[in-house]
Amino acid sequence: MASMSFSTTFFTPLRDFNQPRTNSTPSTSFPFTTSSIASSNSPFFQLGFSQQAASSNFPIVPSKTRSFSVNAKAIKDKTIYDFTVKDIDKKDVSLSKFKGKVLLIVNVASRCGLTSSNYTELSHLYENFKDRGLEVLAFPCNQFGMQEPGSNEEIKQFACTKFKAEFPIFDKVDVNGPFTAPVYQFLKSSSGGFFGDLVKWNFEKFLVDKNGKVVERYPPTTSPFQIEKDIQKLLAA
Repeated sequence: MASMSFSTTFFTPLRDFNQPRTNSTPSTSFPFTTSSIASSNSPFFQLGFSQQAASSNFPIVPSKTRSFSVNAKAIKDKTIYDFTVKDIDKKDVSLSKFKGKVLLIVNVASRCGLTSSNYTELSHLYENFKDRGLEVLAFPCNQFGMQEPGSNEEIKQFACTKFKAEFPIFDKVDVNGPFTAPVYQFLKSSSGGFFGDLVKWNFEKFLVDKNGKVVERYPPTTSPFQIEKDIQKLLAA
C-alpha cells in the first residue's frame, strides 16, 4: 500500500449539529472538526473525537473559502467593551467594566464529558491570576448535545457548589445560528482561522487582551492549564 502524506488543513462538515446522528457513532463523540491528521493515536480521537466522522460522506470545504459580510466586518472593528450582556441573574452587565483586564471567555455546559476538568482548571486559573488582572467569563450554552438544559439558577448552583466557581457566569446564550448572541458574533468574526465561524462544542475558549481584542482561540479539548503561558504573557504586557 502506498504511504500516505498528511497535511494539517482542518475542515468543517456542513451538517446540522442539532439533528440526531443516523450512523453508529457513539453519542459521546464530538460531531465537529475533522482533520487530515486523524489517526487512531491522535489525541483528538483519544479525547472523544469520532474516527467515523473523518470518513463520513458529509461535504467538506476549507474554512478559508468563507467570506465575511459587511456586518461581520463592522462587528470585527469593535472591541469586547462595546457589548452589554446579561448575568446569570438576568441583570445587564456592560463588558466595559473589564477594561484593562485579560479575559478568557468560555461557553460552558454542566453535563459534558469536558465539564469536570474545565470547571476545575478554570477555577484554579482564576484563583491564581485574578489579582493580576485575569477574568474568566462563562457563558452557558445548550446547543451541543443539549448538555446545559437547566435553569440559570440550577447552572449557578452547580458551578458554584460543585466546583467553587467564583468567576462571572452569564445568562444562557446561543453561540451559533440565527440567534447567536452579539458578543459571540464578535468573538467568532474576530478570530476566524481554521475553526471558521462556528463554535464547535462546549468549552471552546477565546482569549482577549487588555485592549478588548481577541488574540487567540482554542478548541474545546484544549485544557485551561495549557493556556496559562499565553495568559501570563498578556498579563505582563
